Amino acid sequence: MAIDAPTGVTVVSGAASTTDDVSYVDWPAIFAGILLASAISVVFISFGSAIGLNFLDFDGEGASPIWIAIAAASWFLWVQISSFMAGGYLTGRLRRRHFDATEHESDVRDGAHGLLVWAGAAVLGTIIAIGGIGAAVSTAGNVVATATNAASNAADVSVDPNAYFIDTLFRSNQPAAGGDISAVRDEAGRIFAQAALGDGTIAADDKTYLANVVAANTGLTPEEASARVDQVAAAVNDARLKAIETARIARNTGIIGAFLIAASLLISAIGAYWAAQKGGNHRDDETVFADVFRRF
Repeated sequence: MAIDAPTGVTVVSGAASTTDDVSYVDWPAIFAGILLASAISVVFISFGSAIGLNFLDFDGEGASPIWIAIAAASWFLWVQISSFMAGGYLTGRLRRRHFDATEHESDVRDGAHGLLVWAGAAVLGTIIAIGGIGAAVSTAGNVVATATNAASNAADVSVDPNAYFIDTLFRSNQPAAGGDISAVRDEAGRIFAQAALGDGTIAADDKTYLANVVAANTGLTPEEASARVDQVAAAVNDARLKAIETARIARNTGIIGAFLIAASLLISAIGAYWAAQKGGNHRDDETVFADVFRRF
C-alpha cells in the first residue's frame, strides 16, 4: 500500500529509501538537541544563581531562606522542563523522516527522538553535577561534624573511646588545685563529650566531680561551682540539639529535593516527547515562523 507524503514534501525514491540497513534513529539530530538543552540549562541556571545571590544577606536582613529556596526550586524546574522541550523540538525539526511510515508512526518516532534527547541530556547533566553534589555533601558533612565537635567541646575522643571510663577509674576524691589544669580540662571535655554522644545528660557522679574540680581551681563556692557546671551542661546539650535539628532539616530537604527532581524529570520527559512531535509536525508542514523570525 502506497503512503502519500505530506503536502509540499518531496519523496526521494531509490535504493537508499528502501534498504533495510537505514536506521530510523537520527543521531546527529539527537546530539543537536542534547547540546541545545544542556546549553540552555547552563545559561539560565547560572543567570538564576546570579540573581539569587543578590537576595542573600549574611547579616540576617535579606529575604527569607524559605522563600529563596522556593524561588530557586521553581526556577530550576522551569529551566529544566523548558530546556528539554527546546532540545526535543529541535531534534524533531531536524530529524530526517522516512516516508515508509504513516503519519501516526512518524509522530511516534519524532517523540521517541525527543525521549532520547531527554535521556542523553539527563545523563550528561548527572555526570556534570556529580562533582557539585559530592562537594555539597562533603561540605554538609563538615558542617555537621563541626557542630558535633562544638557540642561535645572535647578533645579527639575518637582516638581512645575508653578514655572517659579510664578517667573514672583513676579519679581522685580530692581534686588538685592550682598549677597546670590542662589535664583537668581535658578530662572535663571527655565528660561532656560522653554526654553529647548519649542523650545529653551528665551523670550525677560526673556533675559532683566537675563541681569539686571547678571549685578547687576557680575559688568558687561549691554551690556556685555546681551552678556553673549545670549552666555549661545545658549549653552543651542545646548545641547538641541544634546539631541534631540541623541534620534532620538537611535530611528532609534532601528527601524533598530528590522527589522534586524525579517529578520534574518525568514531566520533562513528557514535554520533550510532545515538543519533538510538534517539531516534526512543523517540519512536515514547512512552518517557518515568518511572524516571529522576520527578515529585515
